[in-house]
Amino acid sequence: MTDLSSASNSDDSNQGGRFGRRARKSKKESKPTPWYIEIPVVVVLTLALIFVLQTFVGRMYMIPSGSMEPTLHGCEGCTGDRILVEKVSYYFSDPEPGDVIVFKGTDSWNVGFTTQRSDNSVIRGLQNLGSYVGLVAPDENDLVKRIIATGGQTVSCQEGDPGIMVDGKEVDDSYTLQPAQFPIDETSGSAECGGNYFGPITVPEGNYFMMGDNRTNSMDSRYHLGDEYQGTIPEENIKGKVQAIVLPFSRIGGVDDPAIQG
Repeated sequence: MTDLSSASNSDDSNQGGRFGRRARKSKKESKPTPWYIEIPVVVVLTLALIFVLQTFVGRMYMIPSGSMEPTLHGCEGCTGDRILVEKVSYYFSDPEPGDVIVFKGTDSWNVGFTTQRSDNSVIRGLQNLGSYVGLVAPDENDLVKRIIATGGQTVSCQEGDPGIMVDGKEVDDSYTLQPAQFPIDETSGSAECGGNYFGPITVPEGNYFMMGDNRTNSMDSRYHLGDEYQGTIPEENIKGKVQAIVLPFSRIGGVDDPAIQG
């Protein structure tokens, strides 16, 4: 009669030997990845993640001028607000009046815009590459304004109007800079209009009429009425919605998007 206990011990011993050899072989095979491979891989994956986030989620911008005072602070030679601009909101809903957005200027808005890229083709290529991952600013005229009217609406401000009018109704302007930064010529405009009279303009479908909160210091849609879009901005030019000021620390907070049309 076979001793089952003895046979079991013998098998365990043989299996233990095999498992030990496999473990030693596995240890020999699992060598750490060399640093000269691991570091470049980490860098590439990080840059790829940044690219995806900036392309589909959002990014930060700096305010360069005072056209959106008092909502957003900026001026020539000073440190302007850093703002968080996200794209996700507009995947599920259309931009609305009252939203503060960042957009790429059309041709008429780009007059006077000068490239910040190097004349050297190699350096320029590196700068363009850097812009895709947020290391360098995009080489385009990105602007920030507030949506006043959308496609199909008629916007104007004429003598005697109580303010900016959209489809015959006054829009809320409680967020604008008061008093006005610059004097207004009352022979061609009014304080209620925030400058010169304009309109009526019917906004093309899929476009947006933009104005700065600092009405007397904003080269917005009112100053481009003669272009192919009547000064408005096509939806495809919109970069995203301004959600918050993230720097400086003293100004951290959300950016309001009031329902300006009653």
